[in-house]
Amino acid sequence: MPRVDPPKRQRSVYTGFGLRTDPYIFFVSAGLVALFVFTAIVFTKPLNDGSKAAKDWIVTNLSWFFIFSVTGMLLFLLWIAMSKYGNVRLGAQDSKPEYSNLSWFGMLFAAGIGTVLMFWGVAEPISHFGDPPREGVVPESVEAADDAMAFSLYHLGLHTWAIFCLPALAFAYFIYRRGLPMRMSSAFHPLLGDRIYGPIGKAIDILAVLGTLFGVATSIGLGTLQINSGLNYLSDSIPVSKGTQIAIIAVVTAIATVSVAVGLDKGIKRLSNLNIMMAIALLIFVFVAGSTLFLARGIFETFGNYLGELVGLSFWNDSYADLLENRSWGWQGDWTVFYWAWTITWAPFVGIFVARISKGRTIREFVIGVLAAPTAFTIVWFSIFGLSAIDIEINGSGGLVEVMDTGGGAPFALFTFLENFPLTTLMVAFSVLIVVIFFTTSSDSASLVVDMLCSGEQETGTPTRQRVFWAITEGVVGGTLLAATTGSTGLEALREIITIAGLPFHILAFFMMWALVRALRQDVEVITVIPKEKTPIET
Repeated sequence: MPRVDPPKRQRSVYTGFGLRTDPYIFFVSAGLVALFVFTAIVFTKPLNDGSKAAKDWIVTNLSWFFIFSVTGMLLFLLWIAMSKYGNVRLGAQDSKPEYSNLSWFGMLFAAGIGTVLMFWGVAEPISHFGDPPREGVVPESVEAADDAMAFSLYHLGLHTWAIFCLPALAFAYFIYRRGLPMRMSSAFHPLLGDRIYGPIGKAIDILAVLGTLFGVATSIGLGTLQINSGLNYLSDSIPVSKGTQIAIIAVVTAIATVSVAVGLDKGIKRLSNLNIMMAIALLIFVFVAGSTLFLARGIFETFGNYLGELVGLSFWNDSYADLLENRSWGWQGDWTVFYWAWTITWAPFVGIFVARISKGRTIREFVIGVLAAPTAFTIVWFSIFGLSAIDIEINGSGGLVEVMDTGGGAPFALFTFLENFPLTTLMVAFSVLIVVIFFTTSSDSASLVVDMLCSGEQETGTPTRQRVFWAITEGVVGGTLLAATTGSTGLEALREIITIAGLPFHILAFFMMWALVRALRQDVEVITVIPKEKTPIET
């Protein structure tokens, strides 16, 4: 299929504001964000009540759809990797990968998991250990420990990376094989044709921009809660309050803005490399200073337990919850549905990043690499932090389950956990710094991606002011999500908003799979019939 270029009138343009972007996508997205911020500040209680009601309705009626959707993505990706399409390259058929496997795996590790691992590495396993998800499991038992690790890895292992992998594969395919713009609408070209440059395509792109902003803002919100808790742990003079959290967002957003202005190689790249080394150093510290032999054995056992539970958990819907008087059906809404909604909203962000570093790989290499490499690291991370937390609860000083119940919750879990290791104050400060840098790299990377979604350009040749604008916007949305709440914690507010935002993306995922298969059928037939040196497919 020949390269498709957008109509001239729809190409990125310079506007009167000195912006090189698509004015419809840029200004409509910015306007809708401004409307949300205004509504959240002026009509706080109605917005809270409405978002809570909408979230409750979605959880009650559509949680099964979220679970079906993500499991469907994983099965689709495994099928397409093992099928005849697995040999198709993301680029010309004779192209080669631009990065070595080691460099590629390292960049995959840096994409999309930093804040999540720091926030939930201790909090989720210990939460499930003290309050098992499944009926009949005795809290703080061996069975509860096995379930805690299995559910944690189910939430942040293969299924999470399937959500990232699908749009990344679609982006890479349509950008490198069909020469389409760096926009989400390009993934639907086989279904929409040139209408991706019209109102339907722009609506999809606006949705991608908003989803990325709210998804990253949720990560910013979680990071802010954890930074605030860590600073409070280090000094009682720093309160855990909305005012402190707004100040944290303002400071870190300013750092991210400077990083964006400096540029990709000098800013984001250096911060990302530093952050990876610091996170691995923390991981090694916990492994060496903790119950090393127990953890070494536990990593392998946890991996086997995860594989053994994977199929069952992939389809588990807690169907009997509403038949049991002592069982709250809302558990899956607060955990699984929240994860799947949150992850898919910023999947365009991670997807574009992964697509940019994957040109020249076959679909089989791409899918196996994107699913396996980050999942392997996640298993190691959760095994070391989660099993250490469970060991402390059973054989050590304990108190972590109590922290999750009444002592500040998930934002405090990591710092209470570090009390059981040497150099506590130093390690808490070190951990806070890691979260700050993860926060910064997420914000400045997302700013670049949102700018690309608006402009459709793969390179960073657009004016710096555009990226700075989106960096500030992310901070404003994150602050609004935390501050404009009444009668609920910041984490609850984030869960409500992101669950609502994630629903349309799960619907679009099925159309994305359909479009990808249709394109592959067309292109593989062309490759089969026409000799490679004469193929019309352009990079």
